[in-house]
Amino acid sequence: MKRIIFSITILFTCFSLLAQKHQERLSAIDVQHYRFEIQLTDDSDKINGVALVTVKFKKDLQQFDLDLVRTKPSGKGMTVIALMADDKKIPFEHSGDKLNINYAGKAGQSQTFTIAYEGIPETGLIISKNKFGDRTFFGDNYPDRGQHWLPIVDHPSDKATVEWVVTAPSHYQVVGNGLLVERTNINDKTMLTHWKTEVELPTKVMVIGVARFAIQNVANVYGATVSSWIYPQDREKGFYDYAPAAPILDWFINHVGDYPFAKLANVQSKTQFGGMENAGNIFYSENSVTGKRSVEGLLAHEIAHQWFGNSASEGNWHHAWLSEGFATYFTILYMEQKYGRTKAWETVLGNRNQVIAFSKKNRVPIVDTSVENYMEILNANTYQKGGWVLHMLRKEVGDEMFWEAIRKYYNKYKFSNALSDDLKEVFESVSGKDFDAFFKQWVYQAGQPEIEATWSYSKGQLNLELNQTQKEDFTFNLEIELVYSDGSTERKTILVNSKNQKWTPKLGNKPVKVILDPDAWLLFEATLKEK
Repeated sequence: MKRIIFSITILFTCFSLLAQKHQERLSAIDVQHYRFEIQLTDDSDKINGVALVTVKFKKDLQQFDLDLVRTKPSGKGMTVIALMADDKKIPFEHSGDKLNINYAGKAGQSQTFTIAYEGIPETGLIISKNKFGDRTFFGDNYPDRGQHWLPIVDHPSDKATVEWVVTAPSHYQVVGNGLLVERTNINDKTMLTHWKTEVELPTKVMVIGVARFAIQNVANVYGATVSSWIYPQDREKGFYDYAPAAPILDWFINHVGDYPFAKLANVQSKTQFGGMENAGNIFYSENSVTGKRSVEGLLAHEIAHQWFGNSASEGNWHHAWLSEGFATYFTILYMEQKYGRTKAWETVLGNRNQVIAFSKKNRVPIVDTSVENYMEILNANTYQKGGWVLHMLRKEVGDEMFWEAIRKYYNKYKFSNALSDDLKEVFESVSGKDFDAFFKQWVYQAGQPEIEATWSYSKGQLNLELNQTQKEDFTFNLEIELVYSDGSTERKTILVNSKNQKWTPKLGNKPVKVILDPDAWLLFEATLKEK
């Protein structure tokens, strides 16, 4: 037992030191711009890169580091060939996943560093064959895998503008963040493609996609071109499946705010995820194309990320629900307005079941600062429970204030970063309510209420007993519907603020049924029996 306790202590100490190092770097430097010149070939999986990284120093320093995974004994990883600033060689050390640059920077100074490197990416840039056997190259940086092929500050809070200058065999098309600046035939076999953004992005959504594509311009929505990039073999099916992106984009613009990026390209790809919300060029699983137009919800989820996650980004990965929870719930909101509440609430109830199932095996809060393998954050807490937090906030303030708060939150943090308390403060400012207790129990505390309830009726009085069996303390409003034999109903809302609570109202008639939370606005699980 002592050995286990010692190991856990060491583990948490390492996590704490890692977080501290991240914070120290973020307080010392701010990357302003990346220019990645990448050469790709069909001869091998090795890439040749030149990165121009413009850094602004926040304080005087003698050394700083970028994230870049060095070549391993397996042969995968990157090797730095040269590092320059103002045409002068700059000394550096490259070890593990850090490129340490020895440069005397002054507070307020900006400096561009040129880094020449090469290697075979282990991940981050996925070089493989698609389902038709064609060679493809797809960036897949989330959450912190961009460092496997790019010298960057691989953290969501250090945003920068980016441009891609990609040289590849001319039988490929290249999609990247931003607007197309140049496409030039270098010779009969080679094409240069240049994309550039005007707005800052987190590195998790800075990518390129290189493959044989059929490309369709679907629509222009408030100045943003919506396009579909499909494997040629799936051309007709893919154009049909991805076309709903245009009305979805229109809906989000009208409900949240102006679209934050220059274009919206929806790309069939080799991403490991069902969809990856890369800024302005979303990558979808290659199997998302079926010709049945069954991916409308996936399109809505990834398009929602353009506002929440890409523009208003989480300050660190532990608050990823501000990205994934938003995308999950805003997909429901889109479906609600299009198909009605009954259909949308099927997803609400299904999500509640997923949260409950997850909590039985993983009793952790949404913001779980112990996690350092950030892929583990992609779970039902971050997606479904995060969505449920927004759902319950909507109930707390009403639809009108909910949308006012959402728009205010986005406008305040667009092209920037936020943490969970920032969202709380916006809802407080709009509604005038105090949400400290709400966020404490739903965001920073594990679990949800687990209720064993019984009811009986005697001598004109209902006797409802609620026993919370979970170890955590929860306080919440619980709506109760009483159903009578003549078909009439009556609704009451009670404040549940103790583990064992009774409600004993006087009733003229005995109800034939008692329903807890009839409209599914509360994240809880319950059993209810008549005595």
